[in-house]
Amino acid sequence: MRSGFEEIQHTADWALKVWAPDFACLLEQAALGMNQLMGVAVDPTQSIERKLTLTADDRESLLVAFLNRILYEMEMDSIGFDHFDILVDGLQINAHLTGGKLLELQKRVKAVTYHNLMIRAAANGLETTIVMDV
Repeated sequence: MRSGFEEIQHTADWALKVWAPDFACLLEQAALGMNQLMGVAVDPTQSIERKLTLTADDRESLLVAFLNRILYEMEMDSIGFDHFDILVDGLQINAHLTGGKLLELQKRVKAVTYHNLMIRAAANGLETTIVMDV
């Protein structure tokens, strides 16, 4: 199964359908999709890296925590990430994020929500729909 994402219609917020062959790739595609929706552009002349370890009670909570952590870095330090190296160990992720200072952020996301969030098995991997509060 190839991986990817697409924006889908949602009443008041943004919704993003994401699919991937495994959970690590699903996290990466969700982050890339969120970046695209927000119109993120990072400075390619300087590389900024962050390492993070997150644990949660379930995969949905881990997905929300991961995306909200990216939003936190954008808000607090004006940093955007465009490369994600993610290792999954049960309900823990170790991620190495690479990016740079934000050059552009067209639209802001306040938070990633749990609204109807469910990671489902698909024919060749996983899929989910993520709703973001804007």
